[in-house]
Amino acid sequence: MADTQQADEQVETAADAKATRAGKRAGRRTARLAKEIRAFADSHGGSAEGQLAHIGRGRTRIALVGANGEWGNLVADSFGSAEDAVEAAGVALQDDFDGDLAAKVRTGPYEWSRMAGIQVGGPANS
Repeated sequence: MADTQQADEQVETAADAKATRAGKRAGRRTARLAKEIRAFADSHGGSAEGQLAHIGRGRTRIALVGANGEWGNLVADSFGSAEDAVEAAGVALQDDFDGDLAAKVRTGPYEWSRMAGIQVGGPANS
């Protein structure tokens, strides 16, 4: 009986250690993501706005629009991680990527050629 109890405690301890390691890894990924978001904001006018969207398999897209109209995307492992990273970076979140946020996006020749590249002779997708 004592051996069984001791074995159960060892299994629980190993599971706790594994969960702790996974939590620390997730925290580091979130901190790294926050650093990337802050770097984006700093290099595109000093501030940015964002919007979060589930993209499947638990992943979340962070769409960012800088103060100068430049935009970009990052992907987080979870919605909670994305929210934490955006909050840590000090970026304002919008509910939807339409209206005012979409109007701030500035597209250039590269984006236009990629949007219809095959139809209008833009660069090949290969």
